Amino acid sequence: MQQYLQTIGSLPPQQKKQTENISEQQLATPYRPGGWTVRQVIHHVADSHMNGYCRFKLGMTEDHPTIRPYKEALWAETPDGSGAPIQLSLNILEAVHARWVLFLKTLKNEDWERTIFHPESQRVFRLNDLLSLYAWHSRHHLEHVKIGMAAAQ
Repeated sequence: MQQYLQTIGSLPPQQKKQTENISEQQLATPYRPGGWTVRQVIHHVADSHMNGYCRFKLGMTEDHPTIRPYKEALWAETPDGSGAPIQLSLNILEAVHARWVLFLKTLKNEDWERTIFHPESQRVFRLNDLLSLYAWHSRHHLEHVKIGMAAAQ
C-alpha cells in the first residue's frame, strides 16, 4: 500500500520535472501513431485523477456507490484538453494529489476493503485495487509523455 501511496504522491513533481523544458513541438507530438499528443496526455492525467480522488471520497462516504464514468477520449478533444497550457493541469495534479495523499493516509486497514461499482465495466473495485490502478496509471502516462517527447526530437 505504501508503495502505491508513494507513486501517487510523487507523480506531480515527476511530471513537472519531466516537462520543465518541453517545447511546443514536443507537446504537439503523439506518444504513438494515432495516440494522444503529449499535451493531451498531461491534461488527461489531471482529468482522470480528479475523478479518482472523487471516487475514493465516494467509496469512503457512501455504501458501495456507483461511480460516474466519463468519456475520456472526448474530454481529451475538448479545447482545454487539447490546447490549454499544461501548467494548468500540472497545478491541478499538485493540488489534487496533495489532498488525495493526505486523505489516503487517514484510511484504516478495513477501509481499503470498501467498494465502489463501475457501471461501464460492470466491475466492483475495492479501494485497495483502485489505489493500485491509479498508481499504475501514473507510471503508465509518465512513460507516454517521455516517449512523445523523445519522438519529437
